[in-house]
Amino acid sequence: MPDSSPLPPVRLHPEAELARDALSTPLLSRAARLARWAGPDTRVDASGGLVDEQLPAAAEELALSGDDAAAYASEAWRVAVDTGLVEIVDEEAGTVAPGADLALLTGGSPHDVLAVWLGALETVLADASVPDLDDLVDAMDAGGEVDLSSLDWDPEAEAEFLDGVLGNLYLLTVGEDGPGEDPVPLPALAASMIVPSDMGEPTNDVLEQVSDAMMRLDDQFRLLAPVGLVEYQPVDEALMAEAESAEAPSAVVDDIDVSRYGMVRLTPLGLYGMRARLLEAGFEAPAVGELVDKGADALLDGTATFPQAAAQTETEQWLTRREPLAAARELLAAARGADAGAPLRRLRCQQALSLVGAEAEPALREVLDDPELGGLARVWLTEAGFSDVPAPSQDLVFWLTIDTLAAQLAAEGNSDELRALVEGLAAQHSGFFAAVWRVDHPATADVLEAMGRLHPDKRVAKEARKAAFKARSQQGG
Repeated sequence: MPDSSPLPPVRLHPEAELARDALSTPLLSRAARLARWAGPDTRVDASGGLVDEQLPAAAEELALSGDDAAAYASEAWRVAVDTGLVEIVDEEAGTVAPGADLALLTGGSPHDVLAVWLGALETVLADASVPDLDDLVDAMDAGGEVDLSSLDWDPEAEAEFLDGVLGNLYLLTVGEDGPGEDPVPLPALAASMIVPSDMGEPTNDVLEQVSDAMMRLDDQFRLLAPVGLVEYQPVDEALMAEAESAEAPSAVVDDIDVSRYGMVRLTPLGLYGMRARLLEAGFEAPAVGELVDKGADALLDGTATFPQAAAQTETEQWLTRREPLAAARELLAAARGADAGAPLRRLRCQQALSLVGAEAEPALREVLDDPELGGLARVWLTEAGFSDVPAPSQDLVFWLTIDTLAAQLAAEGNSDELRALVEGLAAQHSGFFAAVWRVDHPATADVLEAMGRLHPDKRVAKEARKAAFKARSQQGG
């Protein structure tokens, strides 16, 4: 799983659409059919699985044939039991009845359907972390116990590895720099878990680990596709045969043949499922649209860490539910404050107000004399083409400069864009540092220290650091 910092916001499909997707997944639809098929004569073993004698009939009910028919039927039955579609009435007699949750698939809300699907997903994820059945049989001793040490298998580590892979796939899907909805090559996903970020050319040992991980993931994604979590193009069987005959792992994946190594992407339903699991694990995993019914304070704080495009989409949805003038007043009120997050709130407020039309003019004029919002109001009114905008005082210009830089620092860190802004400010204003350290803004010293770090000219950087020292002394820090 990714670290505990807030994750990029995900754009989810409507729940009604996702519920339809869930009902049409091969695994859940099979589980539902078996739940309806089961009757008074259906018998299960001590673990709740269908007895062997009934597997052929279950496979026939599902129109399954071939060597794997019984295994697929058994898997679907296990999902039916685990998700409450089937209830075991008498464990000793092995009798069953329709479960309470079966009715949810036809009469429940989309959220109810998705809750059942999430239960099915957990069952499949647990199965995906278990070694191949042939390996388990080989590891079983005469007493029927499995010797885990002979498998070189750590159940907890295996589950954590799969969670980490799926977490990385989620980040690649929702992050602005990731592939989005495009499939991800399996080697890249395996390497993201194994190759250290500071490693140049991977060693043969590391490449072998990546190759082994790819083969494990190939098996796991084949299991996860029928539940609808991913769309998966498996590793080419011929390629696996080539790999088995090779003496050493290949260090290069030919771009032309990359699809032969397996391609995977999260489905819209998979994005929903992964976000639900991340939230359950305690991660901050926002979704675009979840702030539309909340106040402006929640909007500005909630979108503070959003990428620009996602923040704009969230804000546009929020504005469509409100009258423009009232929305502008609410946004301005929420942007006030002297806390550490206030500059970024004001930046998000300014960006939100740029999406509001001329109807917002009265709200901006009302705050022209506000020490925290007056500069923002002047910028908006001027950019909107209104006349009679009072000129700002030099103190207000400097205050707004510090506030803007503090917001950019909070939003982007030491980015190239911020570095260019710092260079431009220092070049355009002679005596800038001699004046700006006096600005009565909580972030003045921090901004000047950042300018000292970012400016490439040693002389200018030294000026910024001296100004930061003066500002901190003035603030009593």
